[in-house]
Amino acid sequence: MAPGNPGSLLAIQIGRKAAARLESVAEARAVPGKGLEGDRYFLGRGHFSWKVWRTGHQLTLIESETIAALEREHGITLSPVETRRNLVTSGVSLNDLVGKTFRVGAVRMKGVRLAEPCDHLERLTQPGVTKSLVHRGGLRADILDDGVLHVGDAIVLAPDL
Repeated sequence: MAPGNPGSLLAIQIGRKAAARLESVAEARAVPGKGLEGDRYFLGRGHFSWKVWRTGHQLTLIESETIAALEREHGITLSPVETRRNLVTSGVSLNDLVGKTFRVGAVRMKGVRLAEPCDHLERLTQPGVTKSLVHRGGLRADILDDGVLHVGDAIVLAPDL
């Protein structure tokens, strides 16, 4: 995020079952300690659901710029839902949000760690995805406030409390 220029939320994605294709929704309720209402992890049905109680497993974000770079640099075409991330952003460096508090619309979140790609992602997509997304696979975040996220919401740094 450049100073004075917020990033934006381009897409919200949830998956109803483990390994099922994600679907884009216009809005979703974010619940601290659980994730996005209706998502596989919120429902305890995700591949890694046993980790949801741990910090950094409530929500994942990825930059639209990274999705474009995968095709440009590696010839790998992924749609936003194929990234298996809950939120697709634009205009914000997610790596810079590790350890920081930020807002997506009215919902405060804390960047916990990078969302490094895994073999599960590659099994569900295509060869080369894991290697191509190392250190730019997105961000794992904790939800700090209950609230509704909307496509188009601004993404801004928020003061730590």
